Amino acid sequence: MKIKYVFLFLFLGLANLTSAQQKEITLEEIWTGAFITSGMDVLHSMDNGQQYTVLNRRAGSVDKYDYKTLQKVETIVKASDLSEIRSFSSYNFSDDESKLILATNVEAVFRRSTLGIYYVYDIASKKTTKISDNKIQEPTFSPDGKKVAYVYENNIYVKDLMSGAEKQITTDGVKNKIINGVTDWVYEEEFSFVRAFQWNAGSDHIAFIRFDETNVPEFSMDVYGSKLYPQQHVFKYPKAGEKNADVSLHLYSLNKNQTSKINLGNYTDFYIPRIKWTHDPAVLSVQVINRHQNELDLIMYNAASNQAKVVLKDKDKAYVDVTDNLTFLKDNSFIWTSEKDGFNHIYHYKKDGSLINQVTKGPWEVTKYYGYDEKSDRIFYQSVENGSINRDIYSIKTNGKKKKRLSTKNGTNTAKFSTNFTYYINTFSSATTPPEYSLHLAKNGKLEKEIKNNKSVKNKLENYNMSAKEFFTLTTAKGHELNAWMIKPANFDASKKYPVLMYQYSGPGSQQVANKWNSSNDYWYQMLAQKGMIIVCVDGRGTGFKGADFKKVTYKELGKYEVEDQIDAAIELGKRPYVDKDRIGIWGWSYGGFMSSNCILKGNDVFSMAIAVAPVTSWRFYDTIYTERYMQTPQENASGYDDNSPINHVEKLKGDYLLIHGTGDDNVHVQNTMRMIDALIKVNKQFDWMIYPDKNHGIYGGYTRLHLYTKMTKFVENTLLK
Repeated sequence: MKIKYVFLFLFLGLANLTSAQQKEITLEEIWTGAFITSGMDVLHSMDNGQQYTVLNRRAGSVDKYDYKTLQKVETIVKASDLSEIRSFSSYNFSDDESKLILATNVEAVFRRSTLGIYYVYDIASKKTTKISDNKIQEPTFSPDGKKVAYVYENNIYVKDLMSGAEKQITTDGVKNKIINGVTDWVYEEEFSFVRAFQWNAGSDHIAFIRFDETNVPEFSMDVYGSKLYPQQHVFKYPKAGEKNADVSLHLYSLNKNQTSKINLGNYTDFYIPRIKWTHDPAVLSVQVINRHQNELDLIMYNAASNQAKVVLKDKDKAYVDVTDNLTFLKDNSFIWTSEKDGFNHIYHYKKDGSLINQVTKGPWEVTKYYGYDEKSDRIFYQSVENGSINRDIYSIKTNGKKKKRLSTKNGTNTAKFSTNFTYYINTFSSATTPPEYSLHLAKNGKLEKEIKNNKSVKNKLENYNMSAKEFFTLTTAKGHELNAWMIKPANFDASKKYPVLMYQYSGPGSQQVANKWNSSNDYWYQMLAQKGMIIVCVDGRGTGFKGADFKKVTYKELGKYEVEDQIDAAIELGKRPYVDKDRIGIWGWSYGGFMSSNCILKGNDVFSMAIAVAPVTSWRFYDTIYTERYMQTPQENASGYDDNSPINHVEKLKGDYLLIHGTGDDNVHVQNTMRMIDALIKVNKQFDWMIYPDKNHGIYGGYTRLHLYTKMTKFVENTLLK
């Protein structure tokens, strides 16, 4: 085995720990927030680029601050000064920053969607206007600030803020049948957006997507609650290979009070994952992607001429990722990101779709696009140019020249830029440094001011028996070089043999081996290390930020190469003199649970234990958009679905196996676990399991997480530490 060490982090001055500092981490501390770091409130950069606003939740106010001094300039609105509102949970400005929409009584629908009571607050007059007496979705100012559009019960409404008049512009919305202006479940989950309507720059047109999910199969979940009889939650959920909602694009003219359907062309069985108006109030950009998601068309629709034209085609032998990076410059040329050269990079196109140039190039990935500053002609972005486990901030001219690295510390850097790109607030962390927030000049990255750090957390952890997190490259016997990290017991003795617990997620494009500060799970791993075991995480093939070929090798075979890599990694680890190869376990959540289930079955002579939380056990049970992006349909690729389904390998179980799921999981349905249980029983395999009533995919609330991790800890102790 070839092990190439990249670097070793000495965690929190471990060499100087004294015997008086050897405290042990407890689950109660982890899940009551004892090690939580403080962050910055989500800020909104004002148009002048010199000031920003934040929601002060404790004071119940929206406060304005100066970038340069970081001092509060004024309080824009305070809930205690408003007679109609006791508190608000979020705010949004109108384009001219004269008004705000304030959200109250907000309740979750699914992962991203909410319902709430909303008010418009006029800053000059200090008056509030309730938008609707009903709980509504996605209220959005028109660009001129005179109107608000929103969705109620699957229909779109427009409220005139001058007259107070309200107009319903769609009338056919019906639950589980027709949706106007917001997305269905699968779009929300997999295309990551809810609002499916957009105002044009002239405030006289609204483009919106209509979903006809009449023929989409329904999924139902029992909600046990506290009533005598359980309630049923029924919603449309298209599983792989099944009927999707029929989507269509429509245009409402406020001047004509008329809605028309937009003819995009001869598409069948397609998605509309993004719509966005250009700077031209008559031109709407529309992204259309086929069901296989390997051909994406960027269409420009001209409302004045009623003509739609494809200006760009992005094709891939596997799949094309949908992003929010499309940015229109003043001349309606646009910025686009693509993996077409094998790595995710930035491109600049004319408005007709002809290529001006490829802005970034190299064997590395652009991981975030921050925006374009017209004054300096610079694009700002984040990338892994400094190693795939790190993130840095860069700027570059649109011609691809004069690139500057703005961040200076190795680790994970993210940026929040002021509107005019004068300043940015950098968030930095690494495996040894908790989050630090600082103000910088965008033109050169110069540090202007330290804002906040979490030294108190770092100081607190010096009293605990913490271990180093070692980052290294693990090379399998097949020659695959994989990013990995390892946590050993603080009192590690190389002459002893230790059990190993491997953690992974492994989903397409994901990353768990990253140079950043601890998550809650990292403290759990430290606790397990204190008990005398080694924790290892390996990002196998299929994970992200190492190029398209590395990521897309799993296409049409989810659970094949990723599982192979985890098994091969465990074999290599087992060759180390300090590893007990007969006590290697693996765990994961969601996709990671799918993986850990497969690993203990296909790798039954390597793994002695596995924990699977909320696992997919057959991709036939999961939704169309995610699953078919990577697998095509079951009708086209039956072997890809079935050969790597844990359900079809249950007879191979030898080790200890723990299954965990929440019955209220609308994402990965508990059906996955129930079918896995049934399959195990049919071949008389013993296993452990835990069901959390009414808990969703996150399995949290009250003492739930503490209970869950107590359950998993005891299972680890009884299997790997016995």
